[in-house]
Amino acid sequence: MQAAPARATAALPIPSVTDALRAVESVLMRGGQRTARRNAWTSVLEDRRRAKDRREAQHVLEAAATEGPNAT
Repeated sequence: MQAAPARATAALPIPSVTDALRAVESVLMRGGQRTARRNAWTSVLEDRRRAKDRREAQHVLEAAATEGPNAT
């Protein structure tokens, strides 16, 4: 008995989780809701960036205060 010949198939790219979620989102939500959600997520990312900047500035200020006025 002979084995069945192997078929050559084109490998399809596997979608990322993000791509899959966006596809589901586009089916379930209307355009305005998608836009609102994306705007909200952009705001979250911007808030995180500002918080990181504040932490870094606080660290610099604390380091300068620890060194004292006569440090060079």
